[in-house]
Amino acid sequence: MSTMDLLLRITLSFFTLLLLTRLMGRKELAQMTFFNFVSAIAIGSIAANLAVSPSLSTQNGIMALIGWTFFTIVMGFIDINSRAARKVLEGNPLVVIQNGKILENSLRSARLDVDALTAMLRQKNVFSLMDVDYAIFETNGKLSVMKKDYKQFVTKGDMQIPSPDQFNFPIATQVVSDGKINKKNLTKLNLDEKWVEQQLQQAGVHSVSKVFFAEVQRDGSLYIDNKDENIH
Repeated sequence: MSTMDLLLRITLSFFTLLLLTRLMGRKELAQMTFFNFVSAIAIGSIAANLAVSPSLSTQNGIMALIGWTFFTIVMGFIDINSRAARKVLEGNPLVVIQNGKILENSLRSARLDVDALTAMLRQKNVFSLMDVDYAIFETNGKLSVMKKDYKQFVTKGDMQIPSPDQFNFPIATQVVSDGKINKKNLTKLNLDEKWVEQQLQQAGVHSVSKVFFAEVQRDGSLYIDNKDENIH
């Protein structure tokens, strides 16, 4: 392949891909659902082959791009007009926290663990599971969070919120995950396993193995989320 031929292919591939992406709409960029993900990978691969692969003719490459774009647009139209098709193509949102309780089955269905969930909550400026009323894992991989009423936005003056130096710890910290104590985090808090066991006993929980998630709050209290008994 000559240099001029390569430059021509790259230019043609770039502008064709740009045009077709505009035709497909902004959803391909804004909402990366299962179908959008597959579509983006396929179109990107075809465009890359069109640019650098001498075994793929320019004509066939452009036809492949146009064909896949047409298929994507048609499926998008079906997605908009058919709820049943939308469920097949994109799946359903999953409620992962309900009434402040972690739904373990939903976490498993979403292939999420507690660490990933808490990381996504932090991205929503939620640093404690105790503050969450509902959390929904959307089909585009993002987490929607509804805080408990007393955690909704108000001014510190309105609520007489204490200043940070009045708290025992700077941030809520996980100390139990799926029935196992996080000794490293306990050490950082200058706490030990005996303290955790005492807190659990006071809450009527007689074994750490019964706890799905627990975290030490900023005020020094322990938030406990027990395992669901109906999970097999």
